[in-house]
Amino acid sequence: MATRESAVCAPEARALGRRMISAAGDGDTDTVKRLLEEGAYIHTQDEHGRCALVAAAYNNRAEVFDLLVAAGADVNMKDDSIQSAFLIAAMGADDRTELLKKAIAAGADVNSTDSDNGTGLIRASDRGHVDVVRELLATDVRVNHVNRIGWTALLEAIILGGGDARHTEIVRLLVAAGADVNLPDKEGVTPLAHAESRKFTRIAAILKDAGAV
Repeated sequence: MATRESAVCAPEARALGRRMISAAGDGDTDTVKRLLEEGAYIHTQDEHGRCALVAAAYNNRAEVFDLLVAAGADVNMKDDSIQSAFLIAAMGADDRTELLKKAIAAGADVNSTDSDNGTGLIRASDRGHVDVVRELLATDVRVNHVNRIGWTALLEAIILGGGDARHTEIVRLLVAAGADVNLPDKEGVTPLAHAESRKFTRIAAILKDAGAV
C-alpha cells in the first residue's frame, strides 16, 4: 500500500487535498485545478485511504484523471481496500479502456495485485472485458499469474465466465498470448477439465488446439 501523507506536508495542503478528493470524484475539473493551484497535496488520503486520483478512477472521471496525472498523481497508489487507479480501470467495463490506457501511459505497474493477489488481467478476464484484456496483453503483464485462490486469468475466464462469447474470446486472447493451458487450479483441475465439465465446447476446442490435455 502507498505511504500515507508526508509528515512534513502542511496542514493547509492536506485540508485542500481532502476537498480535492471530493471534487475529483464529482468530476469537477475546475475545482480540482483551482485546489491544485492553491497548493493542495495531491496524495492526501481520506478515511478510506482514497486519494483524488483513486476517487476520479472509481467514477470514471477521465478529464480529472488527466489533470491529476499531469500534476504528478501516482497511478499505483492504493486505498485501504488495495485498489489503485490502475486496478480500478482494469476491473471496470470496456468503456473504461481509455482510462486504463491513460494509467498505463502514466507508469502503472501492470502486475500490481489487489487484496486477492489478483492482477488487473485476472479481474478483466473474470468480468469479460475483452477490450481491457486486449490492452493489458499488449504490455508485459504476467499472463500466468496465480491469485490467492489458485486461479490464473485463464481459469477465471472459464470458471466464472459462463462460456459466453466475450469470455470465449478472452480465452482465445489469453491462449494466443501464452497462457499455460495445462496449469491446474489448487485442486489439480485443469482449464480443459473445467471447460468440459461445464460443456463449454468452443472454449474446450481452443484449449485442445493449444495442446491442452
